[in-house]
Amino acid sequence: MRTPRDETGQMLLKLLRKHFGYEQSRQVGSHIRTTTQENGEHHVSVPNHNPIKIGTLNGIIGDVAEHFQISKEEVVMVLFG
Repeated sequence: MRTPRDETGQMLLKLLRKHFGYEQSRQVGSHIRTTTQENGEHHVSVPNHNPIKIGTLNGIIGDVAEHFQISKEEVVMVLFG
């Protein structure tokens, strides 16, 4: 599955919360830091932009995949499948 090109920051936050347990821990400007306690503590910063640049989105997906020890393709399928 292809990574979506039109994903917004708010939608990504909702998907990360629903599927991986990330909760907002703080915000500085337009960047929201999220934290999950699943599989150990992990933080991800999500820009509240519309849309998120594809390179930034791929970086976030890669960070989540590395933390949960699954492939980037699996993360894309879980979030956008």
